Amino acid sequence: MQANIALGLIELSSIAAGVEAADAMCKAAGVELMRSAAIARGKYVIVITGPTGEVESSLRAGLDIAGKTVLASYIIRNVHSAVLAGFGEKSPVKVLGAVGMIETKDALASVFAADAACKAASVHLIELRPGAGGGKGFFTVCGEVGAVRAAIAAGANAVGEDALVAKIVLPQAHEHLLKALC
Repeated sequence: MQANIALGLIELSSIAAGVEAADAMCKAAGVELMRSAAIARGKYVIVITGPTGEVESSLRAGLDIAGKTVLASYIIRNVHSAVLAGFGEKSPVKVLGAVGMIETKDALASVFAADAACKAASVHLIELRPGAGGGKGFFTVCGEVGAVRAAIAAGANAVGEDALVAKIVLPQAHEHLLKALC
């Protein structure tokens, strides 16, 4: 299910520029600052939510301030509600079924890929971790094998092969993974 709001994401190579950009973004439009934090390798991520027009204006202001320090930026219109709910949180399930995971080179590409995956197929988003382990990102989904395959394919296509570290689909995940993943 899609939420009726947008998500704006910027990943920068400078912590100081990130703080300055986050300030400009909040001043430029009526958005909520969902995350503004330094992550591994001296990177900085900014995540905002709000109505699409406000997020677009805010994102432009942040990009203008950040200049050459911008590593990546995304806007997700009508973000999937599972992405908002699962941002950095685990969402437990009782049965895994098939499991799929995408690991991205940069933190925020995982959010963009997770949104595309959740919109493409009926899967359960177990976890979304932008900025985990060395500034990378990843997400994990589960469900019926066909849905998981479709979701992982859509997520990978959304960010492109150059952004990926790995993508996997486990058609019948072992029951012991339930404890590890959830």
